[in-house]
Amino acid sequence: MKIFKVLGSGCANCVNTAQLIEKMAGEQGVEVKVEKVTDLETIMNYGVMSTPGVVMDEKVVHAGGMPKPNMIATWLAD
Repeated sequence: MKIFKVLGSGCANCVNTAQLIEKMAGEQGVEVKVEKVTDLETIMNYGVMSTPGVVMDEKVVHAGGMPKPNMIATWLAD
């Protein structure tokens, strides 16, 4: 199982990012857990200054804007 954290204030891009990860994981048959993190201090501890940020298995893989579907596909394939 891959564990994702979507870092952000809860804005539309943050919500859509979490939904897109879940949708693509389902389509690819990859088991994921997606957690939304809105606590500013926690987000800053990851070094993310621009949201949404995406953390996969405790490693920041994206920050600033919605990730493109091909990026998500790469994360799911790793």
